[in-house]
Amino acid sequence: METSSNSTNSSLFQLLGLIEGYDQPSGSTLPRVITLLASLLTKMIQKNEKPFHTRRNKDEEITMFHGSRAPSMNIQRYTERVHRYARCSPACFVAAFVYIIRYLERPGATSMTLRLTSLNVHRLLITSLLVAAKFLDRKCYNNAYYAKIGGVSTEEMNRLERTFLFDLDFRLNITAEMFEKHCLMLQRQTVPCGSRKRRTALEEMTCGCQAI
Repeated sequence: METSSNSTNSSLFQLLGLIEGYDQPSGSTLPRVITLLASLLTKMIQKNEKPFHTRRNKDEEITMFHGSRAPSMNIQRYTERVHRYARCSPACFVAAFVYIIRYLERPGATSMTLRLTSLNVHRLLITSLLVAAKFLDRKCYNNAYYAKIGGVSTEEMNRLERTFLFDLDFRLNITAEMFEKHCLMLQRQTVPCGSRKRRTALEEMTCGCQAI
C-alpha cells in the first residue's frame, strides 16, 4: 500500500517531469525541471547582480568557471540546449542543482566565490551536468561531446570537471531526502515568494525576488 509520503513524492516527481507519465505543460516539449531550474538560476544571478554589485571588487576572486564576459546565450536557452543535445535524464538537472549549491557553499570559499553570476553560471551548469550524468545515468556522452555542447574546448572541459570534483571533495552522493528537498525548491518557483510563510537560508540564497 502506498504511503502518503510516497504518494506526495510521486506527485512531485511527476510534476517536475522526472518520471514517465508526467503531465507536461501545454505546448512544451521540455520537462518542467528544465524551465524551473533555468528560472531559479536566473533569479539567483539577478539577485547577485543588483546595481551595487555591478562594479567588480578589486578583491573579487576569479575562478576557472568565470568568463571574461557573459555569453550571448542566456541561461534559459543554454539549459534547453544542453537538455536537447546531452540527452541526460531529467534527474541529472536536479543533481546538477545540488552540486552547484554544494560548490557555492563549500568550505573555504570566499564571499566573492560564493556568488553565482552571468560570468560563471554557464560553465558551472555544463560541468555539474556532466558530473551528474556520469554519476547517475547508465550511458553518458564523453567530455569532448559535452565541451561541444557547452561551447568550450575539450581541454577546458577536462580542467573544469577536475576542478569541480576537487572543490566538491568528490562528494557526489545525494540522499533521497536531499534530492526531494531540492525538488521542492524547484517546484516552489511556481509559488510567489510573498506567499511563503517561512524560508530556509538556502531558499533565501536562491530567491531573486529582491532583485526584481
